[in-house]
Amino acid sequence: MTDGERILLGHGSGGKLYRDLVKDVFVKAFANPVLERLDDAAALAPEGRIAFTTDSHVVQPLTFPGGDIGRLSVAGTVNDLATAAARPLALAAAFIIEEGFALADLRGLCASAAATAREAGVPIVTGDTKVVERGAADGLFITTTGVGEIVVAHELGAAAVRAGDAVILSGGIGDHAVAILAARGEFHFSADVRSDCAPLWGLVEAAVAAARGAGGSAAGRPAGAGQAAGGAEALHFLRDPTRGGLTTVLAELAEEAGLGIEVEEAAIPVSPAVRSVCDLLGYDPLTLANEGKMVLVVAPEAADAVVAAIQKTQYGRDARRIGCVTAAHPGRVALRTPFGTRRVLDMPVGELLPRIC
Repeated sequence: MTDGERILLGHGSGGKLYRDLVKDVFVKAFANPVLERLDDAAALAPEGRIAFTTDSHVVQPLTFPGGDIGRLSVAGTVNDLATAAARPLALAAAFIIEEGFALADLRGLCASAAATAREAGVPIVTGDTKVVERGAADGLFITTTGVGEIVVAHELGAAAVRAGDAVILSGGIGDHAVAILAARGEFHFSADVRSDCAPLWGLVEAAVAAARGAGGSAAGRPAGAGQAAGGAEALHFLRDPTRGGLTTVLAELAEEAGLGIEVEEAAIPVSPAVRSVCDLLGYDPLTLANEGKMVLVVAPEAADAVVAAIQKTQYGRDARRIGCVTAAHPGRVALRTPFGTRRVLDMPVGELLPRIC
């Protein structure tokens, strides 16, 4: 194959063209011993509890400031595993490619996905390729499926959240949505904003370790490979604020937990560029999608340690405590403004910006 070639329907036929595509593009990009066997299924040997997730990626444009569909597909699935406190073990990637798609572009997007997988410390061990007629796939769709090993012994989620818990945000919000919006050029504006698209397992791993060190019977005891880690019970909830943004995560949590949440607007980091675009277009940055942020709820005695640990990671330098869980106004999220007033955060209705992930 030469870089001037384009994808043909024959590349999805299962014959020689298909085999050449798999070997020359995907096996080269994602090279590892398991994938190179080209078996229909990859054999894994986990020892602890398993998390399993899948996600489809249909973002437009395929490349945007700060990332592309390749990086996004890996980071998004790693982050979904991370919300279960699961160390990523292996990924599968399925590509739906439109006839006529440039082979050079496919190589570049696969290289980006491979680099992100290496960064996250997870191999892409199996996958699938389909080629569809022109106009049927808008270039390229990628579905990634991930398997991870859960490193805490307790169940995370809304049921574990208690009144008094601290709400932590790992960094500034709205960057991904604004970067995509600017890249589309629909509103004819420029913005110095890059997507926050990033794999967050390292950040979550640091939070788990900090929570373990902050209390519990196993305080200070590191988790061995293949074991569920005890002593991290101070960590109660993890969620990445993608579509619907921070507002949706907090509103869903309040409803599911049957508790209230108090949030300080001044504590929520929003870059000047994101705020300017939101002011211009009438968007609320709290409802905009992110692809490299995590919301954490932890016991109050662990909050300072968890924030400090996250701030030492590559993607958590702007982490901060933004609020707390309360028994007051159950099922509602109250945002305290810098003026001392309050407003209720409700989940947005409909999709503000479609095709962002």
